[in-house]
Amino acid sequence: MKKGYTLMHEHITIDLSGIKNDEDCRLDCFEETEKELSRLHELGVRRILDVTNIGMGRDPQYCFRMEKKTGIEILRATGFYKEPFLPEFVYNMSVRNLAELAIKEILEGIENTGIKARIIGEFGTSKDTFTEMERKVFDSMALAAVQTGAVVTTHTTLGTMALEQAKYLKSEGVKPEKIIIGHLDLSQNPDYILSVLKEGVNIGFDTVGKNNYCPDSFRARTLKRIAEEGYLEQVVLSMDITRKSHLRKWGGPGYAYLFETFLPMLLEYGLSEEQIELLMIDNPDRILE
Repeated sequence: MKKGYTLMHEHITIDLSGIKNDEDCRLDCFEETEKELSRLHELGVRRILDVTNIGMGRDPQYCFRMEKKTGIEILRATGFYKEPFLPEFVYNMSVRNLAELAIKEILEGIENTGIKARIIGEFGTSKDTFTEMERKVFDSMALAAVQTGAVVTTHTTLGTMALEQAKYLKSEGVKPEKIIIGHLDLSQNPDYILSVLKEGVNIGFDTVGKNNYCPDSFRARTLKRIAEEGYLEQVVLSMDITRKSHLRKWGGPGYAYLFETFLPMLLEYGLSEEQIELLMIDNPDRILE
């Protein structure tokens, strides 16, 4: 029996509409999402990493209902995102206390649900800069990762600060194989992407289909080069769907785009079926082991 595919950076439900002042950023359309995830199940997806954390409109029960409806396991996250989306208490609590909150959600469960967080993230940096408060979040999340052995997954704004993130987390004691640096495709700089891979961390090409930010032809071409350079074992794929308008019903690519459009494109660019299985099955399995 074929093992299942894993999407490594998604949002089943998320609400950034308040800060962004845009109702499109409230992804809370259960029936439409259920329909799209049921299609993913048909395509062989068995696990989705939901990186919606504290302050991003996280809803463990919503995800629990979605799991029951679709048969796809949804892994939950803990932690805090980036400025200006951080909860007010992050500014006042100590690094140690913030770490303890994440540790509790990993070891005991989120709030009173009994559902344990499986990953720390997505926590991130602003464009071209690491704010003081974002560094505080990195300190606390690194502490939680070292104490629990959990995987961390990050947000880079348009791929910036990725190298700084990788080096910083490693310097704090997080094992490189437990780190995923997110949105590296958006840097649109193959040499920079390779420099991050050389740190031994994993990276996400996790905004597939967002052609307004970066053409998928760049993603395909660069994945081919990464494969030739011998780093494909450190890459995971996803789409980072965060808006209603990303779903098919409202004109977006939809969750299935990665399988129906992008993976066939990778074959056209010269990647093999085995390499696609590495990206979609083996790498996620190894990272999440």
